[in-house]
Amino acid sequence: MFTGIIQAKGWLQCKEPRVGDFRLTVATGKLPMGDVALGDSIAVNGVCLTAVELGTGNFSADVSRETLARTTLGELASGAALNLELALTPSTRLGGHIVSGHVDGIGIVSSRSEDGRSLRFRIEAPANLAKYIAEKGSVCVDGISLTVNGVDGSAFEINIVPHTLAETTLGEMRAGGRVNLEVDLLARYLERIMLGEAAARPSGALTRELLRDHGFCTE
Repeated sequence: MFTGIIQAKGWLQCKEPRVGDFRLTVATGKLPMGDVALGDSIAVNGVCLTAVELGTGNFSADVSRETLARTTLGELASGAALNLELALTPSTRLGGHIVSGHVDGIGIVSSRSEDGRSLRFRIEAPANLAKYIAEKGSVCVDGISLTVNGVDGSAFEINIVPHTLAETTLGEMRAGGRVNLEVDLLARYLERIMLGEAAARPSGALTRELLRDHGFCTE
């Protein structure tokens, strides 16, 4: 588990093909690696990866076909900047929100504009994730815990302050860029809980009728 508070910017040193998938070697920058052991989890652009090799100032992790299909990691070239976070501990400050490192989908940055000293981004989320993204709720973008400033259909807006721009890769993001998205964990579980016994059936889905029965809508 993670908090979405980025601890360091690293970069991709090497992407090595391995029989249909890849092994990535990541330079860790200022990430505190002193107590990291083989098998520990490290979030890379919001993707939970397992350290299989530890070097001086870097680590390596295997990336499966499933992860390549659901995230942007396979698109990265050597030298690409990366957001890094170590797994949380019982003493970690929960400054962001609970993040699993299991990416739900890929969003597309549709616009970037200045807003005072901040930058405002508009991101188009996959249609199936729109129901989990709410104004003033939390969303994880490339591993960064952010507040949703507004929603418009499947699109949402985020405002990035100067500190976050300096400490993460978002300052380099432009319109057309692709980002890893993880929606709020509680929203996903709430939907599943509301299904009740219907969750055990393959066709179980959140419907207007189910919402009406639970008092969330009247029509």
